[in-house]
Parts: sequence; structure tokens; C-alpha cells
Amino acid sequence: MNTGSRAETGSGSHWRRLGLCLAFVALIVSVDLYSKAAIFEWLGPIENTLPSGCHGGHHRYLLVGNWFALMLNVNYGAAFGQLDGIPYVLVCGRVLAVILLTWLVFRAPFGHRLYLTSLVLILGGALGNLYDNLFQPIQARPGAPFGPVRDFIDVYFEFRRWHFPTFNVGDSCITVGAVLLLLSGFGGRPEAEGDEDSARESGARVDGEGRVPPPAGEEPGRVAPTRTLD
Repeated sequence: MNTGSRAETGSGSHWRRLGLCLAFVALIVSVDLYSKAAIFEWLGPIENTLPSGCHGGHHRYLLVGNWFALMLNVNYGAAFGQLDGIPYVLVCGRVLAVILLTWLVFRAPFGHRLYLTSLVLILGGALGNLYDNLFQPIQARPGAPFGPVRDFIDVYFEFRRWHFPTFNVGDSCITVGAVLLLLSGFGGRPEAEGDEDSARESGARVDGEGRVPPPAGEEPGRVAPTRTLD
């Protein structure tokens, strides 16, 4: 196989893997949006008939004891209600984050699976929440420039009387992705691994130990002699 054919094979493999990553992003967004729509459509008509009292009188559909439940909530801010009063900054930040994450996914080395998985999870969750901001009708706050993010997963620790902010599937993906991003060292890795991935993607031959063999006629590890001026 000539060099051109190897390069074409490596390029095709790159785009196939990238397509797989984007398919997983689309799956995360689909699950996030479908779960929001389904839960709100199901519990919306019966919300006032559900048990209440554990947290500010909110109505909750209990799943596991009193600590894990479904509770309808809309959030015009970020996590913990932050940036609630500056919606333009919040939404513009989310748009920029989605653009940056998309660029990082395109640039990420496929050999670093943990790093790439973290980017896919964060991007999918961010797109789900951004969709709510841009396309959800404004409900509880007339005059707000953007729609709220729909949340429905509720955790309440009764023995501490501590209530975790209601969240959704997209938020869960963002949280897990952030943890994986830290564990991956933000994509940092030895240069040798990057050379191996580049060689594989370009179609170059790699030996059993993951090294690119030297050109024909050269011995491994041998340094070419240098000429000195008299």
C-alpha cells in the first residue's frame, strides 16, 4: 500500500470515529429532551395531587423513600441558580461553551478515550440545556429573554434536611463528564502516545510496541553522525 492510500485509510478511520462520537452526542441530547418532555407531560396535570412538605412545600413523586423523587422545576439560571439575573451572559456563555467543546471533540486524539468520552458527555448535556434556553416557551417569568431549563430529578436527605438542586439527564452527563475530564488530566499525555496515534491515523506502520520503525537502512536507536567544521 502506498503512502497516499495509507493516508486516505487513516483519514477515513478518523471521520468514522468522529461520526461515532457525534452520534453519541445526539443520543445524549435525545434522551435528555425526551425525558424532560415525557416527565413534564406526565406529572404536569397531576402535580398538585402529589405529596408535598419536605422542601418548601413542593410536590414530589416519590421513587425511593423520601430522598429520591421526581419534582417539576424550571431554572432560569445555571447550576444552583447562578447567573439568574444576567441571562444574556449565561446563554452566550453556553453558546461559546458548545462551540469550544465541538472544536475540542474534532481535535481530540482518539487514543485518549477517557478525555474524548468526557467531552462527548459535557457537549451532549450542554446542548440539551441550551435547547431549553433557546426553544422552550417562557413560563413562570414573563418578559424573560430566554426559556428556562427543565429539571425533574430531586434528591433530599431528610436526616440533614439538605436538598440538592433539582437536575436533569443533561446535568448528570455534564457532571460525570467534568469528573472524567479531571481524571484524564484535561487530555494531557506523553508525547510518544500522541506520535503513535498520529502514525496510526496517517496509515504509517507501527511495530508491536507501538513505535514507528526507522526508515529502511537505519538501525533502531542509532544516531546519525554529524559533521563538524575544522
